Amino acid sequence: MHTDSNLQADDNNFNYGVSVGKEIDENWDVQLGYTHAQASEESGNYSGGRYRQNLLGVDALYFFSRDKFRPFVLAGLGVAHNSLHYSGIAPTANSSGSQYSWMGNVGAGAQYMFTESLGMQADIRQVYSKVNAGGGLFGSDSNNNVGNTYLNLGVIFKFGEPVHTAAAEPMKKIVSQKPAPLPALQPMPKPKPNPEPEPMAKVEPKPEPLPEIVGPDEAAFPKVSVQAEVLFDFDKANIKPEGKKILEEQVVEKMKANSQVELLLITGHADRLGREKFNQNLSEQRAQSVKNYLIEQGIENSRLHAVGKGETEPAVECHDSKRSKLIQCLQPSRRVVLEIEAQRATAK
Repeated sequence: MHTDSNLQADDNNFNYGVSVGKEIDENWDVQLGYTHAQASEESGNYSGGRYRQNLLGVDALYFFSRDKFRPFVLAGLGVAHNSLHYSGIAPTANSSGSQYSWMGNVGAGAQYMFTESLGMQADIRQVYSKVNAGGGLFGSDSNNNVGNTYLNLGVIFKFGEPVHTAAAEPMKKIVSQKPAPLPALQPMPKPKPNPEPEPMAKVEPKPEPLPEIVGPDEAAFPKVSVQAEVLFDFDKANIKPEGKKILEEQVVEKMKANSQVELLLITGHADRLGREKFNQNLSEQRAQSVKNYLIEQGIENSRLHAVGKGETEPAVECHDSKRSKLIQCLQPSRRVVLEIEAQRATAK
């Protein structure tokens, strides 16, 4: 910490602190942090003393890259507690005060990630707050705005899933599947002749032939595969407006027009980035979210089956070493697939 000149304190002081944060999307982070620093009086106008500053604030960080080296700018707001006690050369010339005030800071810095979960962060920031000090430290005023400069260096450990967002990809060409036809019914056995002769032969009416039951020539409508980025925001399972429109046009209308479709399979898929358990849970939540939306649009619950496959069925194999290219390459694997699972046979 480099102190404001008005504080008449030492300019080279260690500080310590801790922060917790979350990656919001490809560019933004939010961090909640606590910092403590202190400096000795060093003006010659006093016989000694100490200045202390405690900070609690929330910072918004804007990243220019999500590669290993990640430069950013930051701005934040919070609360500061400033306290000082300087001993005067004369007993009556002490200067002291303690005050809570608003705090604002701006700065710039960078992260460097050694692995997906471990890295370092460095930043330099200017922190503004108010200090109360009696005894003439600030002249005739007891309150004064001060700006301290902080140079921070810290270790990052990420507990959550790595960010993996990418631009939406157009829908793939849908491919119809032809279920195998059902076997035809066997003809009814002929009635056995009466062994005992009768004076007049009794004519039995011929039974009407039963209709032949056959399977459909093809699925009532083709499989639909929609990229996850089209349906959902990053790391979320809430369907976006553009995703709802696709589901209404590609699925809802066709389910209502084809009552012979008895069961529609909804499968959520994820890519291999991040933790396996997280990917499995997210794929299940997204498949269930699509199912719930179809129910809201009037499709019966009994006609819908939602499952999540996590990262077990990738659509592509990617071996890029650069993270941004790997995220883009794996995009086809992040998807929701809707296809007919059971369709009622037609009678002819």
